[in-house]
Amino acid sequence: MEFISFFSDIAMPLIILLIVIYGLIERNKVFDIFLDGAKEGIGVVVGIFPTLIGLFVAIGALRSSGILDFIVQIMTPILDIVKFPSEIMPLALIRPISGSSSIAVAVDIMKNFGVDSTFGLMASVIMGSTETTLYTIAVYTSAVGVKKTRFVLVASLLADFVGIVVSVVVCRIMSMNFS
Repeated sequence: MEFISFFSDIAMPLIILLIVIYGLIERNKVFDIFLDGAKEGIGVVVGIFPTLIGLFVAIGALRSSGILDFIVQIMTPILDIVKFPSEIMPLALIRPISGSSSIAVAVDIMKNFGVDSTFGLMASVIMGSTETTLYTIAVYTSAVGVKKTRFVLVASLLADFVGIVVSVVVCRIMSMNFS
């Protein structure tokens, strides 16, 4: 275990050192190449910045408006029929949109029900098996200039839906086996 801890401490400095040594052996101007990459990175950030601002404003409005609670309240009778816990629904709704907001919702679920509760486990598995789809699509497609994201969006949201449903089912099965 000490070796793993030691290796994790030196991994990044070692990689940087190897890159510099390789650049020197190949007689490349390592620092100039680094500066070119940094300039290109700044250009990408400037290009996707409006998209990020739009997403952050939309997420803030969604969270503060109370619409999530309203949607969950409307969906609760349907969720009860299919045995999907309404306590997890806010996380299922916000996860494809925002990583930081979904972390806040997951932490709230764990505070209210406990980390070892079925809901806490479901929240953890959902966080690990889904993606912040809208954020990821917005950032990557705006960085490369893709305008038509319809099919990517449908496939990604379907994958998130499957990840959420399977997370709930697996956690229910696991909680029954360990109860």
